[in-house]
Amino acid sequence: IVSHPRQDSLTSKVAMEFIKGLKEAGHTVELLDLYKEEFNPVIFEQDEPDWSRDGYEYSPIVHREIDRMNRNEALAFIFPVWWYNIPAMLKGYIDRVWNYNYAYGNSKLPHKKALWIGLAGGSKAHFAKRKYDTMIEHYLNVGLAGYTGISNSKVEIMYDTLSEKALDPAQFPEFQKEILENAYKLGLEFATL
Repeated sequence: IVSHPRQDSLTSKVAMEFIKGLKEAGHTVELLDLYKEEFNPVIFEQDEPDWSRDGYEYSPIVHREIDRMNRNEALAFIFPVWWYNIPAMLKGYIDRVWNYNYAYGNSKLPHKKALWIGLAGGSKAHFAKRKYDTMIEHYLNVGLAGYTGISNSKVEIMYDTLSEKALDPAQFPEFQKEILENAYKLGLEFATL
């Protein structure tokens, strides 16, 4: 599941290299690009949880996404870290699709693992100094994955995407190469993460 508005972004390139690694490791991949598919992250009344009914019918879009999720054993999310969090588009997807009696309540998600790959503009030291890294990991691994029954959840943050090296046209190719090699490696090693 990729969440970035630009197809030529570093986030999108990371997603493609991650997928390349997954495929080379023998995995079947189903890509959901939230922006490309124009997913609407806004929850309307039909998709708001209704705790009073067990067999509640959500919108066709939500049921389509639930079916898509059910076809997969594991989940990977690739996104920019904006304001020390996941983007609103991804949060809206989770809010709308990981619904009552599917992801929580009388049911939990069927997935064995989740990998969260975030691209952050700041440095690792910057995130650690303010404990943003710990906050993000706790939120994604415990607050989202753990709460919905995914016991094997890992966060990988790719730092410094707005560093001098990343913004300098002369140094960017080497910086991008390192990031993309890491993404490819995460795909290759996904089964062991």
